Amino acid sequence: MKVLLVEDDQPLAEALAEALRNVGVLVEIAPDGKTADFQVSVECYDAIILDLGLPDGNGVQWLSGWRARGVDLPVLILTARERWSDKAAGFSAGADDYVTKPFETAEVLLRLRALIRRSHGHAHPIITVGDLTLDTHTGRFTYLGMPVSLSAQEFRLLSYLIHAAPRVVSRTELSEHVYDQDQEPDSNVIDVQISRLRKKLDSDSIRTVRGQGYCLPDHPTDP
Repeated sequence: MKVLLVEDDQPLAEALAEALRNVGVLVEIAPDGKTADFQVSVECYDAIILDLGLPDGNGVQWLSGWRARGVDLPVLILTARERWSDKAAGFSAGADDYVTKPFETAEVLLRLRALIRRSHGHAHPIITVGDLTLDTHTGRFTYLGMPVSLSAQEFRLLSYLIHAAPRVVSRTELSEHVYDQDQEPDSNVIDVQISRLRKKLDSDSIRTVRGQGYCLPDHPTDP
């Protein structure tokens, strides 16, 4: 999960970003609308967390502009404003959900996961593909019914694959959504992570589609 956090309060932004990173979310921070506008045009994200009170314009205005340009990412509004008129303006501009400050990080994470899950066509918080299951509420994977211990990067990669299943995901797409900006797209980091995941699951848990990328098998292993 790769998220753009648009928040001008630096201590708040850093604290929220760190909390999300600790549970496997890849977070990039934009301190104002202009920076966010540039990031949205050049980077790929799975969702946006957007503060309404930005130093260079109302977040609603920036969101309206993105929707007009065809940016259809899930957007979670984050703001200190409690008036219904502010919430209504956010929803009218294209926001998908709303959290009012002060907030619990756990609530932001749950709402964020729900938005991304629905954007991929998953209505239920439990996603199962073959022998692999992800509980999006707890952020935990099980394989053949047994819990799987994953590093933050392994979790992001496997989470992206299970949300995308049964579609084949290219290396380029994984590089854009799972790894940091400064990581070389042609590095062997994806191969290394896939190899480690196969060791933790089994050799057939992730399929390589030659010349296309990777996917998860959609049929459970025969007993």
